[in-house]
Amino acid sequence: MPFSLTQFRKWVLIGRTVNDAESEFTDFSTNDPVIAYTSSGGQVSFAEHEVKEMRFDIEQSIEVLSATPGTLRSLLGCLSADWTDAAGSEGEWRPFDVIGHLIHGEETDWIPRARLIFEQGAERTFVPFDRFAQFELSEGKTLGELLDEFAKRRAENLETLRSWNLTEEHLDLRGMHPELGEVALRQLLATWVVHDLNHILQIVTVMAARYGDDVGPWREYLSILK
Repeated sequence: MPFSLTQFRKWVLIGRTVNDAESEFTDFSTNDPVIAYTSSGGQVSFAEHEVKEMRFDIEQSIEVLSATPGTLRSLLGCLSADWTDAAGSEGEWRPFDVIGHLIHGEETDWIPRARLIFEQGAERTFVPFDRFAQFELSEGKTLGELLDEFAKRRAENLETLRSWNLTEEHLDLRGMHPELGEVALRQLLATWVVHDLNHILQIVTVMAARYGDDVGPWREYLSILK
């Protein structure tokens, strides 16, 4: 069914161009991805695209967790400080700050908390996590040093995670979050994955905002600037 330009603006490109006349979009009314076909006349029509339900899986989670250090190095490693050492507004984290935050999580959050749950000792309450520790801990370091440190810490933590050979029974074990209360190991590990994706989004959003005014009228089509 053809869509008008006004209707078209209610959809957003989510990043996959199949060919010159076909792109993948998301319908925000249902959150379902669809395929958009552009005819020679410029009209846009949408076809259903199969959506598969995805539940937590330890191996699939490790796929993402393993990819994050290389993804961030590829994105940030060769960029000038204008991109990585500046924020768009007061109080906003720079990409540099985000990498420091991820390192602190590797040191004090994910595996230390997972170990408390896995070992099921007498003390299963997590130590509170300092979300802002990176501002002191990263001082005097370069972005390259932080990327190296993050990659090293992540590799060590994934080696530990794999060594546990977690079963479904392990994943249902519980610990105590100081603010959220009782949480399962599978929830902690799933949050680790989404936390990575959340901060990758944060980084690219801050970077995109640097050209927010320069894109001019195309801002209408760029959901990352909304």
